[in-house]
Amino acid sequence: MANREIIEELSYKTVYKEGNTVVKEFTASHPKADVFNEAYIHACAESSGVSVPQLLGVAPAGAGWALTMEYIPGKTLWELMQENPDRQDEYLDKFVEIQLEVASHKAPRLRNTRLKMEEAINSLTELDPSTRYELLQRLHGMKNHTKLCHGDLVPDNIIIREDGSYCVLDWSHATQGNAGADAAITYMRFYLIDPALAEKYLRVFSKKSNMAIQYIQTWLPIVAAARLTRHKESEKELLEKWISVAEYQ
Repeated sequence: MANREIIEELSYKTVYKEGNTVVKEFTASHPKADVFNEAYIHACAESSGVSVPQLLGVAPAGAGWALTMEYIPGKTLWELMQENPDRQDEYLDKFVEIQLEVASHKAPRLRNTRLKMEEAINSLTELDPSTRYELLQRLHGMKNHTKLCHGDLVPDNIIIREDGSYCVLDWSHATQGNAGADAAITYMRFYLIDPALAEKYLRVFSKKSNMAIQYIQTWLPIVAAARLTRHKESEKELLEKWISVAEYQ
């Protein structure tokens, strides 16, 4: 235990560094199927050609299960942004370039984004049927692409090595689908931390991807509904506001 360096502790998992590996150890209550599904998604991302930590194993750990991956030395892009605020624009540019590089890959074995979001919306029984219907109509009207989408890409999930190369972490939400949806998720995640930075991100992504800001915004009610299924009280008010499908008509 002495050589374990805790990276993150949540109610359902502990992430720690052990030697040249990183271990995600889940509690006994965390379904075994979810652990193996995360390993499968990570393996799909790894085989797509994106720079990700190598998956080394899935095994019992304590009363639950654990994933073991290679440790990637370096600093997260978020750490660099915090340490060098005068270089925020430079790092934001790099972040968007990495996101677009990820989207240039394919992972045909991954679940489709639209299907995943459809199931999330249908599960939200706290929303009235008319709202769910409008959200699903909007979702079904979106183009069904097959780009690799990280599903939760933020600067914390990108490691920058000393040589300047990068590695993308935490692939448990990855799907294949529309890059506009992935951009909307990232915008939402930024907005929950820093609305001004979120708006800056949106402008940079639109320019570099040649994708209209208005198009990314059409995804916001959908991705907000999917996020609402996590039932985080601190986010509820904002997400419910964005779920109003009339806002971006």
